[in-house]
Amino acid sequence: MLLEIEKDFQFEAAHYFGHADANDLFKKVHGHSFKGRVTLRGHAQADKGWVRDLWKIEQIIKDVVAPLDHCLLNEVEGLEQPALEQIGSLLILMALVPTKSKTTDCFIKNIIFNEPGVLGFW
Repeated sequence: MLLEIEKDFQFEAAHYFGHADANDLFKKVHGHSFKGRVTLRGHAQADKGWVRDLWKIEQIIKDVVAPLDHCLLNEVEGLEQPALEQIGSLLILMALVPTKSKTTDCFIKNIIFNEPGVLGFW
């Protein structure tokens, strides 16, 4: 039986868009309170009964989100155009390696941002 576990996250960051399609408001530096949820799906580990240790998942999320918290996202490698889609993609890439496990087929099912806009990754 497949099970899912979820963990919420939040970080504060600023960004701007420098491309020609950005309106004047978004060309200026502005900030957001980014809130989201990571969902992991997998089978329970036979020897432990859980999909993954929620405390370890929380630590991984903290480590992944920490470089983005209270920063100018445009200065983060890979986020030169920090649209929500790019931020979510980077979070997935940063979280993939630490969430892989040799003892379970657990994987990241999705990351959903609730703020500043709703965006899901599957």
